[in-house]
Amino acid sequence: MTQVALFIGSASDAPVVNGCADVLKKLGISYRYTVTSAHRTPERTEQLMRELEEDGCQVYICAAGMAAHLAGAVAARTIKPVIGIPMGGSALNGVDALYATVQMPTGFPVATVAIDGAKNAAWLAAQILALHDPAVAELIRAERESYKASVEKASAEIELNRA
Repeated sequence: MTQVALFIGSASDAPVVNGCADVLKKLGISYRYTVTSAHRTPERTEQLMRELEEDGCQVYICAAGMAAHLAGAVAARTIKPVIGIPMGGSALNGVDALYATVQMPTGFPVATVAIDGAKNAAWLAAQILALHDPAVAELIRAERESYKASVEKASAEIELNRA
């Protein structure tokens, strides 16, 4: 079963979105990572969604820039959670994609992370899955503890060097 679908609107999004895939992999979450476009390949997007819905996909993550219609197109076709990653790189540095991703009509929400916030999209998907998967919940807790430890270590080093 594919737990998370990870769609990018263009191969040029991969350098940023690879960080999302890395987090999913680290947490042992199964995913399908592919390029599909709401505008250039709408039939492919629909076919992928049909296959993933049949496979039991639980969360969709969609990265797109500029018009950023991919997450909205996916949200229109599923009642599963959809997370949008607005991509930077446009003339408006991703603000256009942010607005397009976050401004969804009532009844078709897209949870939206920061511009180029691919890693947080993976963490949000993991938290959604953790609602019904104690193993994923424990992995998230453990990772947060490691983040806490790294902050405490950095603080101790700075304090030691400033004394």
